[in-house]
Amino acid sequence: MRAAAGEVIPPRTENELAEALRAASRGDEEGFVALYRDLQPRLLRYATALIGAEAEDVTAETWLQVARDLRGFAGDLDGFRGWVSAICRNRAMDWARTRTRRPADPTEMSTLAEHPDVTDAHGSAVERMSTRWAMAHILALPRTEAEAVLLRAVVGLDGPTAAKVLGKRPGAVRVAAHRGLKKLAAAISDDCWTEGERHA
Repeated sequence: MRAAAGEVIPPRTENELAEALRAASRGDEEGFVALYRDLQPRLLRYATALIGAEAEDVTAETWLQVARDLRGFAGDLDGFRGWVSAICRNRAMDWARTRTRRPADPTEMSTLAEHPDVTDAHGSAVERMSTRWAMAHILALPRTEAEAVLLRAVVGLDGPTAAKVLGKRPGAVRVAAHRGLKKLAAAISDDCWTEGERHA
């Protein structure tokens, strides 16, 4: 059943998404759409952090490849998310190599928050503010830590799946994510302390 224009679609459960994956693997269009709606906002944030302004092109190419190769995919929902993230990362790296041969357009930090996961106005506003802050601080981390945090916290991959995407050992990704999250926690604490001083 298709949603009417402007209709809020509630998020699907993990079980519903697992069923959508099975259906999409058999060629079912609605199953594919459900998977796309679940993963695309997070994938777009990840791609934006990796490549900037070309993120929409990168994710479009990613989904084209997913649509073409999905019948051959064998795995569960977490495996699917990792597979799609790896395709996205490879596409972003291809774009980055191409971009080194031509001038780059700097990406405004505000563009990272343009794709909230929620659809209500208040939730969208809060999501955009928190996303803008988080992405600015995540992108300030060393690259390995930033990617580990993005894959774990933004895309929602588990440790072993994130490790496969990055081509690293799970322990190394776990350490990188831990270090990155520890630095983000310190940044939150510093920002709250500074904000408190301003209002004192």
